[in-house]
Amino acid sequence: MCLVAVARSQRNPEALPYQLPLRASRAVLIVDVVESVRLIEQDEEGFVSRWLAVVEQVRSQIVGELGGRLVKSLGDGMLLEFDDVRSAVSASFAIQHVSHRANLNEPSPRHILLRMGVEISDVIIDESDVYGRGVNLAARLATLAGPGEIVASANVRDQLTADLDADIEDLGECYLKHLAQPVRAYRVGPPGPRPVIEAGMLQGDLLPALAVVPFSARDPRDNHHVIGEVLAEELIRDLSCSPELNVISRLSTTVFRGRGATLAQISATLSANYVLSGEYRAEDRRIVIDVELAEAKSGQIVWTKRHKGQIAGILSGRRELIDQIAADVSAAVMRRELQRAQGQPLPTLKSYTLLIAAIALTHRLSTIDFEQARKLLETLIERAPRQALPRAWLANWHVLRVQQGWSTDPQLDARLALQSTKQALDADPHCSLALAVDGFVHTNLLKQLDTARERYNLALMNNPSDPRAWSLKGTLHAFMGEGEQAVSCTRRALRLSPLDPHRWFYDSLAATAYLSAHRFDRALDAAKRSLRVNRTHTSSLRAQAVAQWQLGHHDDARKCAQELLRLEPTLTVGGWLARSPSANYGIGQEWADIFRQIGIPD
Repeated sequence: MCLVAVARSQRNPEALPYQLPLRASRAVLIVDVVESVRLIEQDEEGFVSRWLAVVEQVRSQIVGELGGRLVKSLGDGMLLEFDDVRSAVSASFAIQHVSHRANLNEPSPRHILLRMGVEISDVIIDESDVYGRGVNLAARLATLAGPGEIVASANVRDQLTADLDADIEDLGECYLKHLAQPVRAYRVGPPGPRPVIEAGMLQGDLLPALAVVPFSARDPRDNHHVIGEVLAEELIRDLSCSPELNVISRLSTTVFRGRGATLAQISATLSANYVLSGEYRAEDRRIVIDVELAEAKSGQIVWTKRHKGQIAGILSGRRELIDQIAADVSAAVMRRELQRAQGQPLPTLKSYTLLIAAIALTHRLSTIDFEQARKLLETLIERAPRQALPRAWLANWHVLRVQQGWSTDPQLDARLALQSTKQALDADPHCSLALAVDGFVHTNLLKQLDTARERYNLALMNNPSDPRAWSLKGTLHAFMGEGEQAVSCTRRALRLSPLDPHRWFYDSLAATAYLSAHRFDRALDAAKRSLRVNRTHTSSLRAQAVAQWQLGHHDDARKCAQELLRLEPTLTVGGWLARSPSANYGIGQEWADIFRQIGIPD
């Protein structure tokens, strides 16, 4: 008898001897309801009633037939254990089928969608619970699953026969919260001719939808509304290039001209989140345009501004005024979604709010905002694990973290960035952003420049108008001392990104390209433009310091070096060379020598 049992028996002679719980090999299945908080807030009684019905079917129809046990039912999940892997996996398919049937007569916002994790290992079992690493790992694996998905460990996969027991998809090495080492994970589904999961499955959309309705004339004598139609068409063309918006086609919005439709009617008809409208007044050769951006659901005016220009310029296709309006609209949407993300709890936020706010906070490059961006991206990935864009942006986050000198473990950040781009490309092999960021990872973190060149070329093959891919490819040429090629690529990127709210990032990369081409005055101009918008971007500061030194502005260069050291106190020339892709090229040695002269320690 153990000492604990002896002590208990002395206090209470009738007490039974204490026995340790049983330890045995079990297949553990974790079931989790996706967005349970939203479902409860939306209809508490309805959700609880439908969830309890699902649990009862699992208890009465599935567990007994497969020789398992429903260990416990939580408010938004279940823990089950089985003697073998095949029974656990078969149960997971059956539970998903029960969930699917329960959703048949419900509108999609009320659907109970399940994600699951399966692991087999030695666990500690008692009458009311199951404990051990296997339970923890099954729970972590469930976080990799999307709505309707099941993710299993390598131990589980080893005991399944592909195509007979399950359809199996390798997710590769996955890093899970609170686990130091990556875990090999597999997505599993019922065996059959269909794939396990369709790429891009998502509840809701990752980009907000914008409807641009034809502008109306203030002068009732303008019966043709030609200018109003032209304005709407040109703005739709411009805004369609924005990577942060889904723009509804002109053929869909032009029907609202002159109808006096309300925001609610336009939103309901076109499923638009934002509506852009306006009035114009033509006087001689000039035009005055009052533009208004409204949030469709609330009816709130998000942004309004008066613009003035030449009628001939609009009709002849000169784009300065159109570009300015479109840039203002894109920035206004981003500000609005960032305000929403900062003012509401994560579970209530739309997916597009999470993405746009994360992009905005990533590019602010303050440590607090930067860390918040990661939380938003991880929340979105958990909600939409088969979407490429959030994972691509998370990889970009890890690269920027190293570039800013904030990483405590650059090698770990490199691995996490590479894992994110791999998962993004698994979800969508043709995603130009994922390919471009993968090139960014191979350039800036892994220094595998040949592989990076291939990724940039693939990105541009899939989307020849991707400004990020052009700009990053230009930086690759700059690091190799190929200055003219670098300038050509970055100039093209700048032409393609007039609307990007983060234009400063393209200006920063252009500054590096001009340095490589020894066009120091242009490099200084580009660096200053970048820093005017984002003063904490250390890459722009380094480019500015080099350009100032080469132009003979030595005192300015030394002041710039002091600002660099304030933002990155651990910066040294040796540390910069260790992480810079240009270190093995003449241009990198040239820049390193300037850093020494302006006061950066060796």
